[in-house]
Amino acid sequence: MTFILASTSEIRRNLLAAAGVDFTFHAARIDEDSIRRSLQAEGARPRDIADTLAEMKARKIADRFPESMVLGCDQILDFDGEILGKPSNAEEARDHLRRLRGQTHRLWSAAVIYDQAKPVWRIVTEARLVMRPISDSYLEDYLARNWESIRHSVGAYKLEEEGARLFSSIDGDYFTVLGLPLLPVLGYLGQRGLIPT
Repeated sequence: MTFILASTSEIRRNLLAAAGVDFTFHAARIDEDSIRRSLQAEGARPRDIADTLAEMKARKIADRFPESMVLGCDQILDFDGEILGKPSNAEEARDHLRRLRGQTHRLWSAAVIYDQAKPVWRIVTEARLVMRPISDSYLEDYLARNWESIRHSVGAYKLEEEGARLFSSIDGDYFTVLGLPLLPVLGYLGQRGLIPT
Protein backbone atom coordinates (compact mmCIF):
# COMPACT_ATOMS: atom_id res chain seq x y z
CA MET A 1 0.00 0.00 0.00
CA THR A 2 1.27 3.46 -0.88
CA PHE A 3 1.71 5.80 2.09
CA ILE A 4 1.31 9.50 1.29
CA LEU A 5 2.15 12.53 3.39
CA ALA A 6 -0.40 15.25 2.62
CA SER A 7 2.20 17.97 2.95
CA THR A 8 5.36 19.33 1.37
CA SER A 9 6.76 20.34 4.78
CA GLU A 10 10.50 19.70 4.72
CA ILE A 11 10.69 18.91 8.43
CA ARG A 12 7.83 16.38 8.28
CA ARG A 13 9.37 14.73 5.21
CA ASN A 14 12.77 14.59 6.93
CA LEU A 15 11.30 13.07 10.10
CA LEU A 16 9.50 10.30 8.22
CA ALA A 17 12.50 9.59 5.99
CA ALA A 18 14.90 9.48 8.96
CA ALA A 19 12.56 6.99 10.66
CA GLY A 20 12.80 4.71 7.62
CA VAL A 21 9.24 5.19 6.38
CA ASP A 22 8.67 4.64 2.66
CA PHE A 23 6.33 7.38 1.46
CA THR A 24 5.49 9.90 -1.21
CA PHE A 25 4.11 13.39 -0.62
CA HIS A 26 1.64 15.76 -2.20
CA ALA A 27 0.61 19.27 -1.24
CA ALA A 28 -2.90 19.46 0.20
CA ARG A 29 -3.94 22.87 -1.00
CA ILE A 30 -6.62 24.12 1.37
CA ASP A 31 -7.27 27.68 2.52
CA GLU A 32 -5.98 27.18 6.05
CA ASP A 33 -6.34 30.80 7.11
CA SER A 34 -10.01 31.14 6.19
CA ILE A 35 -10.85 27.73 7.67
CA ARG A 36 -9.02 28.62 10.88
CA ARG A 37 -10.83 31.97 11.12
CA SER A 38 -14.20 30.31 10.50
CA LEU A 39 -13.56 27.69 13.19
CA GLN A 40 -12.42 30.38 15.64
CA ALA A 41 -15.56 32.40 14.95
CA GLU A 42 -17.56 29.29 15.89
CA GLY A 43 -15.66 29.04 19.18
CA ALA A 44 -13.61 25.94 18.32
CA ARG A 45 -10.72 25.17 20.66
CA PRO A 46 -7.17 25.39 19.28
CA ARG A 47 -6.64 21.61 19.63
CA ASP A 48 -9.83 20.97 17.64
CA ILE A 49 -8.77 23.42 14.94
CA ALA A 50 -5.48 21.54 14.54
CA ASP A 51 -7.40 18.25 14.32
CA THR A 52 -9.86 19.60 11.75
CA LEU A 53 -7.14 21.05 9.52
CA ALA A 54 -5.14 17.81 9.67
CA GLU A 55 -8.23 15.85 8.63
CA MET A 56 -9.07 18.22 5.79
CA LYS A 57 -5.55 17.84 4.38
CA ALA A 58 -5.68 14.05 4.63
CA ARG A 59 -9.14 13.93 3.05
CA LYS A 60 -8.12 16.19 0.16
CA ILE A 61 -5.27 13.87 -0.85
CA ALA A 62 -7.22 10.69 -0.02
CA ASP A 63 -9.92 11.80 -2.46
CA ARG A 64 -7.25 11.93 -5.19
CA PHE A 65 -5.59 8.65 -4.18
CA PRO A 66 -8.38 6.51 -2.66
CA GLU A 67 -6.35 3.28 -2.69
CA SER A 68 -3.57 4.80 -0.57
CA MET A 69 -3.04 5.49 3.11
CA VAL A 70 -2.73 9.25 3.68
CA LEU A 71 -1.31 11.20 6.62
CA GLY A 72 -2.49 14.76 7.21
CA CYS A 73 -0.89 16.98 9.87
CA ASP A 74 -1.36 20.42 11.32
CA GLN A 75 0.06 22.47 14.15
CA ILE A 76 -1.49 25.34 16.10
CA LEU A 77 0.24 27.77 18.46
CA ASP A 78 -2.07 28.56 21.37
CA PHE A 79 -1.14 31.65 23.40
CA ASP A 80 -3.70 31.99 26.18
CA GLY A 81 -6.46 30.93 23.79
CA GLU A 82 -5.27 33.15 20.94
CA ILE A 83 -3.90 31.44 17.85
CA LEU A 84 -0.68 32.86 16.44
CA GLY A 85 -0.15 31.83 12.84
CA LYS A 86 2.94 31.82 10.69
CA PRO A 87 4.35 35.36 10.49
CA SER A 88 3.71 37.08 7.18
CA ASN A 89 6.83 39.25 7.51
CA ALA A 90 9.75 39.94 9.84
CA GLU A 91 7.82 42.66 11.67
CA GLU A 92 5.04 40.25 12.56
CA ALA A 93 7.64 37.67 13.66
CA ARG A 94 9.19 40.32 15.93
CA ASP A 95 5.77 41.07 17.43
CA HIS A 96 5.08 37.37 18.06
CA LEU A 97 8.42 36.83 19.78
CA ARG A 98 7.99 39.94 21.93
CA ARG A 99 4.62 38.67 23.09
CA LEU A 100 5.87 35.14 23.75
CA ARG A 101 9.09 36.01 25.60
CA GLY A 102 8.95 35.29 29.30
CA GLN A 103 5.61 33.53 28.80
CA THR A 104 4.23 30.02 28.36
CA HIS A 105 2.46 28.92 25.20
CA ARG A 106 1.17 25.62 23.82
CA LEU A 107 1.71 23.84 20.55
CA TRP A 108 -0.98 21.41 19.42
CA SER A 109 0.13 18.93 16.75
CA ALA A 110 -2.53 16.83 15.06
CA ALA A 111 -2.21 13.83 12.78
CA VAL A 112 -5.04 12.09 10.92
CA ILE A 113 -4.67 9.00 8.75
CA TYR A 114 -7.08 8.07 5.96
CA ASP A 115 -7.21 4.58 4.47
CA GLN A 116 -9.35 3.73 1.45
CA ALA A 117 -10.57 7.37 1.55
CA LYS A 118 -11.93 7.02 5.11
CA PRO A 119 -10.52 8.34 8.42
CA VAL A 120 -9.11 5.44 10.45
CA TRP A 121 -6.80 7.01 13.04
CA ARG A 122 -6.10 10.36 14.68
CA ILE A 123 -4.18 11.95 17.50
CA VAL A 124 -3.61 15.43 18.91
CA THR A 125 -0.56 15.98 21.11
CA GLU A 126 0.39 18.98 23.24
CA ALA A 127 3.64 20.63 24.25
CA ARG A 128 3.99 23.55 26.68
CA LEU A 129 6.94 25.84 26.04
CA VAL A 130 8.35 28.51 28.35
CA MET A 131 10.30 31.18 26.50
CA ARG A 132 13.18 32.99 28.14
CA PRO A 133 12.80 36.76 28.71
CA ILE A 134 15.10 37.49 25.75
CA SER A 135 16.45 41.00 25.24
CA ASP A 136 15.46 43.29 22.39
CA SER A 137 19.00 43.23 21.05
CA TYR A 138 19.14 39.43 20.96
CA LEU A 139 15.68 39.32 19.38
CA GLU A 140 16.82 41.64 16.57
CA ASP A 141 20.01 39.65 15.99
CA TYR A 142 18.07 36.37 16.06
CA LEU A 143 15.62 37.60 13.43
CA ALA A 144 18.41 38.96 11.23
CA ARG A 145 20.28 35.64 11.32
CA ASN A 146 17.29 33.31 11.04
CA TRP A 147 14.47 35.00 9.15
CA GLU A 148 14.82 32.96 5.95
CA SER A 149 14.65 29.72 7.95
CA ILE A 150 11.84 30.65 10.36
CA ARG A 151 9.55 32.58 8.02
CA HIS A 152 7.24 29.58 7.55
CA SER A 153 7.23 28.46 11.20
CA VAL A 154 4.49 29.16 13.73
CA GLY A 155 5.91 31.23 16.55
CA ALA A 156 8.86 32.37 14.38
CA TYR A 157 11.25 29.77 15.75
CA LYS A 158 12.60 26.31 15.00
CA LEU A 159 13.55 24.26 18.02
CA GLU A 160 15.90 22.15 15.90
CA GLU A 161 17.95 25.27 15.13
CA GLU A 162 18.97 28.39 17.06
CA GLY A 163 15.39 28.65 18.29
CA ALA A 164 16.34 26.19 21.05
CA ARG A 165 18.16 29.09 22.74
CA LEU A 166 14.85 30.94 23.17
CA PHE A 167 13.44 28.47 25.69
CA SER A 168 14.00 27.75 29.37
CA SER A 169 11.79 24.65 29.51
CA ILE A 170 9.56 22.43 27.41
CA ASP A 171 6.96 20.00 28.72
CA GLY A 172 6.03 17.63 25.94
CA ASP A 173 7.31 15.57 23.08
CA TYR A 174 10.07 16.97 20.85
CA PHE A 175 8.28 15.75 17.72
CA THR A 176 5.11 17.57 18.80
CA VAL A 177 7.13 20.80 18.76
CA LEU A 178 8.35 19.96 15.25
CA GLY A 179 4.75 19.52 14.06
CA LEU A 180 4.44 15.74 13.68
CA PRO A 181 3.51 13.37 16.53
CA LEU A 182 6.00 10.89 15.09
CA LEU A 183 6.05 8.15 17.73
CA PRO A 184 2.28 7.51 17.73
CA VAL A 185 2.26 7.65 13.90
CA LEU A 186 5.06 5.08 13.74
CA GLY A 187 3.17 2.92 16.26
CA TYR A 188 0.09 2.92 14.06
CA LEU A 189 2.07 2.17 10.90
CA GLY A 190 3.70 -0.74 12.73
CA GLN A 191 0.30 -2.11 13.79
CA ARG A 192 -0.88 -1.94 10.18
CA GLY A 193 2.25 -3.68 8.91
CA LEU A 194 3.51 -0.75 6.84
CA ILE A 195 6.78 -0.76 8.78
CA PRO A 196 8.44 -3.69 10.53
CA THR A 197 8.19 -3.82 14.32
